[in-house]
Amino acid sequence: MHILFITSTRLGDAILSTGLLDTLLRRYPQADFTIACGPVAAGLFAHMPRRVRTIVMVKRTYDRHWFDLWRQCRGRRWDICIDLRGSITSYFLRVGRRYVMRGGRRPGRRIAHIGALLSLTPAPLPVTWTSQVERAQASRMLGTGVNWVALGPTANWDGKIWPAERFVALFNLLRAADPGLRPVVLYGPGEAEQARARPVLAQLPDALDTGGTLSVTQVAALMGQCTLFIGNDSGLMHLAAASGIPTLGLFGRSRASEYAPCGPWARAVVAPGPEGEAPMEGLHVEQVAQAAQALLRQWRDRKR
Repeated sequence: MHILFITSTRLGDAILSTGLLDTLLRRYPQADFTIACGPVAAGLFAHMPRRVRTIVMVKRTYDRHWFDLWRQCRGRRWDICIDLRGSITSYFLRVGRRYVMRGGRRPGRRIAHIGALLSLTPAPLPVTWTSQVERAQASRMLGTGVNWVALGPTANWDGKIWPAERFVALFNLLRAADPGLRPVVLYGPGEAEQARARPVLAQLPDALDTGGTLSVTQVAALMGQCTLFIGNDSGLMHLAAASGIPTLGLFGRSRASEYAPCGPWARAVVAPGPEGEAPMEGLHVEQVAQAAQALLRQWRDRKR
């Protein structure tokens, strides 16, 4: 049995789709999977069970990337095609059952739209797939006896970014209440990401700097051994929630009603003002600290 799964070019949306993939893995234990996604999201599926191929879709003018995908998939009959991009590609392939999600943005939780494609209510929560080697590497990086707080001070555009000095003040406030905490700063590859993370690293000299060189699954393995994640609305935020750790997402100029982190220990803190238009500067350190401390208390009480 062969399943073609077409998911997002953006990392956050691709992470939100992993719960649907996990459902298909359990529902069809004899199936193999081909994933089609963008370059940024491709590494997310490196250790997915029964994945036989990842087709990396590089956007081309006049939507020619869809022709590229069709050309790479036309030689096989697909038992199921899941298309979360709302394309017409699957209609030109030999497909037994196709499920095509309507394209474009619309109100409501993105994860609910994904689950509704297979009439799944509630929608399945995102998951991560990491290797034993990556988990061992994370253990070596973090060591033992430290409660690591992962900070995600970057995002794909500046309007979504909480000021760096507030990340620093927040962590110092949390550590004043719990001296056993230590920061690890996470960010993606490239100079732009490094520039956004640099002010936080400069003011937290004992922070572990991950350098922006880790793969998506290496970051997921690292997060899985942290105590808490606090960060802007980003792919890293969704990855933290999928890893199962307490996750606090910060929202202002993006919509928590659509993209709040998903998971049993995932919460969002929203800046005051019109949704999707509120400046991140309106989100105060004390407000975020209270939410983080409350989340940690709930998590620790549940673990006892």
